[in-house]
Formats: sequence, structure tokens, C-alpha cells
Amino acid sequence: MSLFAQGGESETISPPPSPPLCSALCKHSSFVPQGEQSLFPRGRRQQTPRSSETAADMDSPGLQEKVAVVGGGLVGALNACFFARRGFQVDLYEAREDIRVARAMRGRSINLALSHRGRQALKAIGMEEQIVAKGIPMRARRIHTLSGKTYSIPYGTKSQYILSVDRANLNKELLTAAEKYPNATLYFGHKLLHCHIESGLLTFQRPDQTSMEVTCDLLVGCDGAFSTVRKQFMRQTRFNYSHVYIPHGYMELTIPPKDGDFAMEENFLHIWPRNTFMMIALPNLDKSFTCTLFMPFEDFERLTTGDQVLEFFQAYFPDSVPLIGEQALKRDYFLLPPQAMISVKCSSYHMASRCVLMGDAAHAVVPFYGQGMNAGFEDCLVFDELMDQFHNDLRSCLPEFSRLRVPDDHAISDLAMYNYVEMRAHVNSKWFLFRKCLDNCLHWLMPSTVIPLYTMVTFTRIRYHEALQRWKWQTQVINKGLFLIGAAAALGGLYPLAKWGARTAGSEKPWSWVLQLRNLGSLLPATPRA
Repeated sequence: MSLFAQGGESETISPPPSPPLCSALCKHSSFVPQGEQSLFPRGRRQQTPRSSETAADMDSPGLQEKVAVVGGGLVGALNACFFARRGFQVDLYEAREDIRVARAMRGRSINLALSHRGRQALKAIGMEEQIVAKGIPMRARRIHTLSGKTYSIPYGTKSQYILSVDRANLNKELLTAAEKYPNATLYFGHKLLHCHIESGLLTFQRPDQTSMEVTCDLLVGCDGAFSTVRKQFMRQTRFNYSHVYIPHGYMELTIPPKDGDFAMEENFLHIWPRNTFMMIALPNLDKSFTCTLFMPFEDFERLTTGDQVLEFFQAYFPDSVPLIGEQALKRDYFLLPPQAMISVKCSSYHMASRCVLMGDAAHAVVPFYGQGMNAGFEDCLVFDELMDQFHNDLRSCLPEFSRLRVPDDHAISDLAMYNYVEMRAHVNSKWFLFRKCLDNCLHWLMPSTVIPLYTMVTFTRIRYHEALQRWKWQTQVINKGLFLIGAAAALGGLYPLAKWGARTAGSEKPWSWVLQLRNLGSLLPATPRA
């Protein structure tokens, strides 16, 4: 798992003007602190989807509009809940088997950090308390130095914390919640082959390898970073898309419980920062820790034997070796190859009034700010708020959704890239720790004027791009303030020297000591010329 990395006295610095927001979102800117198993264990998931009404029928009164959600991951399952509670006929299609009956695949996911934005989305569908009860609060980063010493960097105030949640459990809870709606149906083992967005025609491959066609009024693409729905967008003109694989991969390891309890302090996100690589550990309900090693792929490739792995960990993460166990470390390191991490940006997120992208399909981000899931959940919440504002008018909602979310999701993508540098390197810097302390002090003194970046991103719904702009402005102001204070302190320290120099020069004028220094300079031996 991995994360975050930022005149004269008469000059006046003003904060950047905030772009106008729609009325429904104005509140966001306020600071508020594989064995053989059946894919279809329940009968209702085996039914063939019903054909939907044509686009011409869509506006007819009394007809229920149909939404096809492609992707049964976290964002897809949450979206199914949002649309179902609005009365839409929701059909969710997932290419994989039902995660609730599938055998778990170890090491393929990163533990999740649930924060304010994600909690607000869960609250909107009545699931916040249910999920929070199964999370573990993390109130600070716990830094493990190479010497074995530890220290903490709080995330915010004593009342502010993020939650370590299990990805698989959260996904199961959301799927079960979606399935409870009578107007929602879940289809597993259904892989999207083609989609014709203009007509709403979708072609799926069933578990028995046969194909079927269905139609829908709205297609919601939540099918991840390698989205099939997004590929249809890429055939259109004026669709911007880019992706980048970072040169680091990740690998998961486990610290088991010790004597029936946590082997380390549980209410922290533990970090072993080593400048070019790092390891982190998040607590689990079973009192274990999920460790994630982030490292350049070439470094992973150098470790080819168990003894090399053990030597590496003893050199760079010595205090973790007895916690993981030498034999477990030698074994688990080779269970799965290191996984790649991709960052995806695109715009816009909609096509006409027929299709919209959300979650990783729209904005896959690297996991270093802990905001990938939270940003995806906020996509769902923002769209739901727009549906309120525009009275379920998809023709109005979709363009506005793109207008609002594209700059925000691009901003959090950039911040996630920065945060990796912060987590693996900057936390070792005394200057970084000083600035963290200074930001927190200024926030305590002026809570509505100075807000730390992490606080804005994690504990409020200030729009991501506004938080980034505000952070840049705050950094500029604080740096100039520190410069002025330093200059004033330097001048204050020089004043006694100036007075002494003036007396030596036989003058009452403090600046006459400069002339004395000039005279002293003339007495120095001349530098011989070659």
C-alpha cells in the first residue's frame, strides 16, 4: 500500500478565487471537521435480464427507467444502492463470480482507508454505522526508523481518524445491501463484450459462454481501471485519455496476532519509510496486520531466494522480521509476483444522456493518499445530489457531473502521486515535521483560515481541486511569512554587532561599522596571481 508528497513587505497575497459551484454542492466547500462452486447460489441471480423499454418510451409517464451498472466492485455495488433507492430498475453485471461465495484470493488487494467522503456516501444509503463498526480507527502515522525507534505523526485533531476496513468485507456488505432492493437484480459471471451507447444495447457473455443482449436507459460504467465501457468512449472524438504505470510495484505480507492480540499498536498506520521504497501495515479485525511493501520492480527482481529476502528485511525493516516470522517471510514473499499500479485520467465522464463513468473506470489513482475508494464513493454521492437538484433529469445531470468531477478527480490523482514521495521520504525530514507542526498550530489558532492539506482532503468535503489550490496558496503565504520572520531575526541578531562596530569606528552611527569592515579588508594579504 503506498502515498503523499509542495518579496517585499508591501506585497499582498490573496487566496485564489473559488470557481462557482452549483447550489447543490456549495456545502462541500464548508470545513466540517477455486473449487467448483456455483456462481449463482441464490435463484434470483440466475434469471435472464428483461428487455428494457426503448429510448422513446423513456420519457413516458409511469414507465420505470432501467439502469445497467457494469461492475460489481465497491463503486458499482454502491451505485446500485443509490439508483435502486430512487426507484430505478437496476441490473448489476459483474464478470467475476460472486465474491460472497468465491474462495478468497490472497494478496491481490490493498487494505482500504475509509474517511469522511466515503462515510458520507455510506451514510446517504444508511450503511455508515454498519461499516464503521467493522473498521479499526487509525489516528496517526507510526514511523519506524532504520534504528528501530518509532514516532507518531497525527492525522489531525484527537477526534479525527481514518478507518482501516477490509476490502472484501465491504464489497460483500454493499452487494448484500443492493440485493435487498426489490427493484435491483445482480448477475455474476456476466462479462460485457460490446456496448452501443447510443441505443443502450449491451452484449454480455454468460457463464455458459453463450451471449445475450439487453437494453437500458442509462449505462453506468464501474468496471475498473481497464474498463470495457470506457473503451467505447475512446472511439469518440474529443475524448481525452491517458494512463501511466508507476515504476513501483507492491506485495502483501502478514503480521499475525501475538498471544491473541495485536503484535503492534493497533490504532496507527505503520510506515517504514526508506526514501526510494517503503512498507506499511494496517490493522485487521482478526488482530493481524496487512503489510504492503512498495518498491521499484527492479529491486523486487533482485531478491530471488528466501535468504536474500531475509537479509533485505533484516537490513531495512529489522523490527518487522520477528513480527512476520523468518520462515513465513521466506515463503510468503514468493507466493505472488509484485503487482503493478496504474493511474488513469480521462474526460469527460459522460456520453450524451446514456452513459457515465465512475470510480476507477473514470479515474484510477495510485493508493498512496487512501482516497481511491473515497473518491469513487463521492462520485456516487455527487451524482445522487445532482439527481436531487435536476429532479432525476439525466440529460442535465450527466454533463454537470463531468464538469464537477473531472477537475476534482484529476487533482486527487496528482495528490496521490505526491503523497507517495511524502510517505517514503519526506516523513524522514525534520523540515517536513516542523512544517506539519506549524500547520497544525496555525490551524488551531486560525481554524477557518489555515487548514492542513491532509485535513481538507481526508476530513472534509472541500472539493479536491479547491483543496489543492488552497494548499498552494497557504504554502506560499507561510513560506513568505517564515522568510520575513527569519530575516527579522537575522537583522535583530546583527544589531548588537552593528553597535559594537560603530563604537570601534569611533562613530555613533550604527552603520559606520561597514566602513570599518571595508578598511579591515584592505589589510588582508593580496591573493597571488598565476
